[in-house]
Amino acid sequence: MPVLLSVNVGLPRDVAWQGKTVHTGIWKNPVTGPVMVRRLNIDGDGQGDLQGHGGEQRAVMVYQIESYRHWERYLRRDDFSYGQFGENLTVDGLADDEVCIGDRYRIGEAEFEVTQPRVTCYRVGMRLGEPELPALLVSHHRPGFYMRVLREGQVQASDQIIKTRTGPHALSVTDIDALLYLPGRDTSKLRLAVQIPALSPGWQQSFRELIDAAQRGGPAIAPPPGTEPGARPGPAWPGFRPLRVTKVVRETATVSSIYLAAQDGAALPAARAGLYITLRVAGAGQPAPVRSYSLSSAPGAVAYRISVKAEAHGAVSPYLNHALRAGATLEVAAPRGDFVLDDGSGPVLLISAGIGVTPVLSMLHQLAQARSEREVWWICSARRPRDHPLAAEASALLQSLPHTREHVFYSQATPAELRRAHAVAGHVTKDTLAALGLPASAHAYVCGPPTYMADVRDGLTAAGIEPASVHAELFGALPSTNPGVVGPAAPAPAPHPPPGPPGTGPAVTFGRSGISAPFAASWHSLLDLAEACDVPTRWSCRTGVCHTCVTPLLSGAVSYSPDPLEAPSDGQVLICCSRPSSEIVLDL
Repeated sequence: MPVLLSVNVGLPRDVAWQGKTVHTGIWKNPVTGPVMVRRLNIDGDGQGDLQGHGGEQRAVMVYQIESYRHWERYLRRDDFSYGQFGENLTVDGLADDEVCIGDRYRIGEAEFEVTQPRVTCYRVGMRLGEPELPALLVSHHRPGFYMRVLREGQVQASDQIIKTRTGPHALSVTDIDALLYLPGRDTSKLRLAVQIPALSPGWQQSFRELIDAAQRGGPAIAPPPGTEPGARPGPAWPGFRPLRVTKVVRETATVSSIYLAAQDGAALPAARAGLYITLRVAGAGQPAPVRSYSLSSAPGAVAYRISVKAEAHGAVSPYLNHALRAGATLEVAAPRGDFVLDDGSGPVLLISAGIGVTPVLSMLHQLAQARSEREVWWICSARRPRDHPLAAEASALLQSLPHTREHVFYSQATPAELRRAHAVAGHVTKDTLAALGLPASAHAYVCGPPTYMADVRDGLTAAGIEPASVHAELFGALPSTNPGVVGPAAPAPAPHPPPGPPGTGPAVTFGRSGISAPFAASWHSLLDLAEACDVPTRWSCRTGVCHTCVTPLLSGAVSYSPDPLEAPSDGQVLICCSRPSSEIVLDL
């Protein structure tokens, strides 16, 4: 009969790691005597990162003494002690390939239900001094598992573990772990997994996304439980290709529209509304700077159009506005992005400030082309009419649709200008959004400066719109996801070239951050270089398992070490375990 060998607890602490401070509860130590198990925790225990650990579904972590012995042999170590793998309960028995999701067990006075495998996390590798351990836990089919507490009570070492119920569909912890993290998935098992009530909601959502991808014939790679999807369809062409500038149109004193077509006159691949393209602009400096811009053209237009505002201190936008001429050639990466209009029939809010109008204008074109019957709200902000790019085009499109409402806000317009434009003085705020009477069932698409988008998001949710129905486009560096890392009190520094002497390897360009640097042998991965440049990064396992770090690779090639357990989709790269094998451009 399975037996509880040790109860291990530990409160979160700050730990120095690779020049960072990590707040983590991975350090667990055995306790003697009976310990109270509660719904969310064991007395004396805690988790540092509540996004990835803890909570009702992950109240208690279990690891087996048989796996300890396996790792002692594999890693050639003899220094392990109970709790070293971050588990609360070290057990004899309950192997991962035998325990099933939904199984229930009584230990001492408490009763538990198995909810999910361990989520791959760099901190278990940090705890043992084995950086590749998160990937090894998956590839060796020894992740361990979480349980929720059905009945609180005291437990202690030497308690027998009594199975009280078998979960439905007989999917083991090993089965479930492989379905998320390993290739060659069995779709029938995915369908069974989402029918298990005990399976954690985050894992159920990831499996639903895998099922949807399989039905669409797309890449079947799920994001980590509880995160945004990382897999997108492959790009329309690899790397950069030359496109010809057919015309440059002045829209306002500071905004110009640039039309791009294939050099041979052939039609360009159709681009969904809301996507962006990335330019490598040799005429704006050396090395050629890289910038991304939303398409402002209608889906399926003969030429791609971008509308660019000349920034006073910019390197690329003044060149595109003032020096670029028809007939010139620009290197362009294929349209990308996931800021796209939903396929529903409910109300849609298109909200923008200044040059943020470009992707939502493309969405408005899409609605007009489809003669949509949807209720469309057009809410836009600018300083004054002469600073309002593409206003006439938007107005004409709105007039072509049957169910539209237009609300224009000018912050610096005269009363006469406001009257002529039927506009409102001031800014879009929580109060102004509340006063509009927005439909709670709407999907909102927002683009503008980061503070504007944050304020609008808050205003929309306060007005009753579901947070998941608010979609925003951001062209600067993406928000970072560095679980457990304690950030500095001051704002993070702007991206910059890495310190120290320049590397001698291939050039790496971070397109969103505007940074380019040669790769140095001292960096183990592209993630290391990004962190040295203070480029905001997104990662979790750091060993090629979870795909949190997946990043569009705009051009060039990489090599992997270690190899990821599952390769990313075409046109994407896992920066946590890759190095450049040629000059590359990342959408980061």
